Amino acid sequence: MQVNEAKLHEFVGKMLLDLGGAFSIALVRMGNELGFYKALLAAGPSTAQELATHTQTAERYVREWLAHQAASGYLLYHADTTQFELSPEQAMVFAIDDSPVNMLGAFELAVANLESAPKVQQAFHTGEGVSWGDHSNCLFCAVEKFFRPNYKNNIVDQWLPALDGVLTKLERGARVADVGCGHGVSTVFMAAAFPNSEFVGFDFHAGSIAHARDLARENGVEANVRFEAGLAKSFPGTGYDLICMFDCLHDMGDPVGAAKHIREALAPDGTLMVVEPMAGDRLEDNLNPLGRLSYAASTLICVPTSLAQEVGLALGAQAGEARLREVIAAGGFSSIRRAAETPFNMILEARP
Repeated sequence: MQVNEAKLHEFVGKMLLDLGGAFSIALVRMGNELGFYKALLAAGPSTAQELATHTQTAERYVREWLAHQAASGYLLYHADTTQFELSPEQAMVFAIDDSPVNMLGAFELAVANLESAPKVQQAFHTGEGVSWGDHSNCLFCAVEKFFRPNYKNNIVDQWLPALDGVLTKLERGARVADVGCGHGVSTVFMAAAFPNSEFVGFDFHAGSIAHARDLARENGVEANVRFEAGLAKSFPGTGYDLICMFDCLHDMGDPVGAAKHIREALAPDGTLMVVEPMAGDRLEDNLNPLGRLSYAASTLICVPTSLAQEVGLALGAQAGEARLREVIAAGGFSSIRRAAETPFNMILEARP
């Protein structure tokens, strides 16, 4: 085997970047838990001692943490004053909760994936799945935190208005089902925005439904939202004006069966909105940083979860629009279009 030294050095450099990112996960989580990012946003440029004083932490630890963050490019360092600072762009990622690019949830998700990895590794030998409820306990909260900024900034302001005639129905008063609602963040956002409409969130994980009910109480939307345990292919009710599926169709064991049941549960002029990760239809279209993250999550969460269910179609998080259209059409939908998109999601509108 003949080694190209230049290519080897380039590849080792890539590994150093990857390992640096991996080692950073714990430190970013610490910074968030200790309030460092928000303190820097509030106080502006600060020395290690000033940040330690503001957060009631030990200066020596803070100094080392700040050095790492500066070396990572996560903070700015001013050598003349020995102060550290969050740029506006860095603050959008680390310190502003409702920022559309807040990524703290992704760091939480990375930890949850590591905890679940041994179970998934065993499944490689058996070909069996790992059910959603058998993953790490912190996975469910991490998923909520990961998706919340995206949903907060897009569902009501961007995605629902992109659907034909749906906004008028919601403002007047509509029946809406959020299938695969998880902790209920998406359902609560919609219920708060459209008080004249009735919302119900369904999920097959009882623990998530309990959390969703607490979230509804905390946000004062109990009057027009409820949460029930239910499967995507058998949840109760008919005549829904809108049924939503946020980042969950590809996780289902029988997405075709789910689409068929949804078709039957919709009103004759009802709409299905399917939000899925952005992906091309071919592997080579997804060999990029976003595809890298999605394939990792898909290997550790999405495919094992689907394989643990009936049918186990295992679409994966990078199924692509063509494959998603096939599944939805097999459920009885004749009209399917891409209504909207972001760099991270495609939003498909389906009608009977």
